[in-house]
Amino acid sequence: VTEEQLAALFINVGQVVDCRMCGDPNSVLRFAFIEFTDEEGARAALNLSGTVLGYYPVRVLPSKTAIAPVNPTFLPRSDDEREMCARTIYCTNIDKKVSQADVKLFFESICGEVYRLRLLGDYQHNTRIAFVEFVMAESATAALNCSGVILGSLPIR
Repeated sequence: VTEEQLAALFINVGQVVDCRMCGDPNSVLRFAFIEFTDEEGARAALNLSGTVLGYYPVRVLPSKTAIAPVNPTFLPRSDDEREMCARTIYCTNIDKKVSQADVKLFFESICGEVYRLRLLGDYQHNTRIAFVEFVMAESATAALNCSGVILGSLPIR
C-alpha cells in the first residue's frame, strides 16, 4: 500500500494535511501517521478502523505522539550546519558484530563517499546506531533507500 492509497482512503472523512508511512516496506506490521486540518477529521478517521486496504484491515488509533513543533534551539543555526544535516543520516538496528569499517564500506559501496561516521552502542542493547555523514547530500538521500537491507545478520533501518 502506498502513501497515496492510504491518503485516498482518509480524504473521505476530512482534509488530509500529511500522510507518512513508517516501518519496513516488506513487513505487514507497517504504520502511518495521518494528519488532518482539524480534530473533526481525525475523530471521523477512527471509524475507518477495520476497512480493508491492500490485503489487510487497517487499525486506526489516535496518535499518542502528535507532530509537535520542533524546539528552535535544536535546529541548524548556520548554512554550514544545514548542509551537514542534509548530508547526514541516522541508522539503527546495526548488528553488534559489524565493525565501524564494515558500516563505512557498506555505505560507500552503495551510496558514495563517507566523510564521518559515529557508531554507538552500549551493553544494554543488542544492536547499535550510527550517524553517517556523507561528502555529498545525494549520497545521504541514496542511503535512505538502504532501510531493510541486511548488514551483518540484521536489516538496518
